[in-house]
Amino acid sequence: MLRQLTERVWFFPHDPDGDAIKPSVGVIADERGSVVVDAGNGPEHAREVQAAIQQAGLPEPRWLVYTHHHWDHTWGACAWEGVTVVAHAAATELLRHEAQRPWSHRYLHDEVKREPKLGPSFRARALAVPDWDGFRIVTPDRTFDDTLTLPTGVVLRHLGGNHAPDSLMVLADGVAFVGDAFYPPPFHVRTESDTLDHGMVRRLLAEKHPWYVDAHSAPRGPSSGPGDPEADGAP
Repeated sequence: MLRQLTERVWFFPHDPDGDAIKPSVGVIADERGSVVVDAGNGPEHAREVQAAIQQAGLPEPRWLVYTHHHWDHTWGACAWEGVTVVAHAAATELLRHEAQRPWSHRYLHDEVKREPKLGPSFRARALAVPDWDGFRIVTPDRTFDDTLTLPTGVVLRHLGGNHAPDSLMVLADGVAFVGDAFYPPPFHVRTESDTLDHGMVRRLLAEKHPWYVDAHSAPRGPSSGPGDPEADGAP
C-alpha cells in the first residue's frame, strides 16, 4: 500500500528482496492530477501501484516521470494509460535502443548464457514480466535538458552520474526522489573500483531536503540522507 510522507507526497515501497529488483514508486497528488515517479519494473508492478492509488482515493495520474531509463524504472509504463511520460532528453535514444531488442524468456536465457553477469538483472526481468503479450517499452512524450517544472509545481532536475547519464531528481514539497542516481554503475559493467557516488551524496545532502527517497531503500531525512552502504548491491 502507499505510504504518506507529506500532505500530497506518497510512495509505494520497494521490495526488500534484492533479487526482485522492484524499486519504490512515488506519487505526488493534488486536484490537478497525480505525478507518478517511475513506472514500476513491469506491468504487474504498475498495476499494484495503480490499485494502491485508487485505494487511497488519490487523483488519476496525468504524468509519469522516469528517474532514468533502466528497465526496473520503465518497464511498467505500458500499463499506464492516459499519462504524459516525461524523462531527461538522454533517455529517448537509450530507450529506443532497448525497444529494438527481442524481449522474451528465450532471449533473456540466451543473453545470460552469453554474459553471465547479466544473470541477476535478467532473472529479475523474467519474474517481472511473466507474460510478454502486449509488453512494450515506452519512450518519453516530453523531455528536457536541465530543469523542468510540471503544471503541479513538481520540479525535475538533471543529475547524471555513473549509474545512468539520464538520472534526474524529482522535487516536491520537501521530498527529493533521486532514483538510483548516486549508485555505482549497473552490475554487469561495474568494476571493483566502482562505489557509491559520494560526491553526489554530499551535494544532495547540502541541499537539506526534509526527505530523500532513493529507489531501493527506505526514505531518509537529512540526518542520514542518501548513501546507504547496502545500495552498493543495487542494480
